[in-house]
Amino acid sequence: MTIRLPDAHGRLRTYESRTEPLALTPGAPLTSRTVFSAAHVVADPYADTTPDSPAAVDWDATLAFRRHLWSHGLGVAEAMDTAQRGMGLDWAGAAELIRRSAAEAKAVGGRIACGVGTDQLASGTLAEVRAAYEEQLALVEESGAQAILMASRALAAAARGPEDYLEVYGHLLRQAAEPVILHWLGPMFDPALEGYWGSSDLDAATDTFLEVIAAHPDKVDGIKVSLLDARREVDLRRRLPQGVRCYTGDDFHYPELIAGDAQGFSHALLGIFDPLGPLAAQAVRVLDTGDTAGFRALLDPTVELSRHLFQAPTRFYKTGVVFLAWLTGHQSHFTMVGGLQSARSLPHFARAYELADGLGLFPDPKLAEDRMRTLLHLYGVTP
Repeated sequence: MTIRLPDAHGRLRTYESRTEPLALTPGAPLTSRTVFSAAHVVADPYADTTPDSPAAVDWDATLAFRRHLWSHGLGVAEAMDTAQRGMGLDWAGAAELIRRSAAEAKAVGGRIACGVGTDQLASGTLAEVRAAYEEQLALVEESGAQAILMASRALAAAARGPEDYLEVYGHLLRQAAEPVILHWLGPMFDPALEGYWGSSDLDAATDTFLEVIAAHPDKVDGIKVSLLDARREVDLRRRLPQGVRCYTGDDFHYPELIAGDAQGFSHALLGIFDPLGPLAAQAVRVLDTGDTAGFRALLDPTVELSRHLFQAPTRFYKTGVVFLAWLTGHQSHFTMVGGLQSARSLPHFARAYELADGLGLFPDPKLAEDRMRTLLHLYGVTP
């Protein structure tokens, strides 16, 4: 099968598509690492909406995708930035997503952790930020899911310095029913989070972050670090209290961070494990046997695709994730809440298709090629 794809300069070139996918089937639970896939939501393509409307979600397709991830032994990190929190999915939609996904997880025995934030606020005082966090924490705990305390735009705007972060997070951790995951999302994912933890100096911010954890180690299951800085993550995980895990959120360096070194390793909570789910699970099962080289041989080739999807402006990586879900057959359309399918260019999509096809990620390569041709026709290209 051949198809003509536009390159970054707008020139068409011939690409020979793969004819056979990788053999990736559900398998045994993962044992050596705890691995979450941050999952996307599937929009309802028939809803009469605008970019400013509340999200219209196709619940059947959204939950089916979560069952797909659970079937491969992955946990689901729900209502995170991959699900377009703050970029098309408001708190009312996120709350419904949490309720439905947590119930589905209970029904199938899947692991789930859900994002707790303050996105019902545009801005507010520290007291209002605390109350917003508390509302979301209560809902997640009532659903039976583990809580992920997400970084808050409202807190970043209201906080005067590190002491306000210590007070707000300390208050939340003291009342959390079970250990939570703390999420540090860098400004490359959300520019409104610049200076989180009270400083734009990452060393000072790291000290405050660790101070929060040290004061409540029994209430912190782990941390998710999304700074795209492998050395900083390794240094941070070495400073964690005993028993507190590091979940890598680094979509550029995840193979080496999960593999680890003689002093430790990272678990994973990654947006790239949405499109890579079955392959990532297979790689971790190889790692479960102690075969680090085999793990790297499977996962290292995926980094080029991940770096492509997460290229600047990084926050629009969700568009590529949903595009691949469409090509893979997990949804019948390429429509996103908030109209975010328009956030990347045709050359970007073409390169994503080529990289994913080269990895064998498409269970039905012919379907993927046909859908890529449909997109090319839509843009006026004869493939």
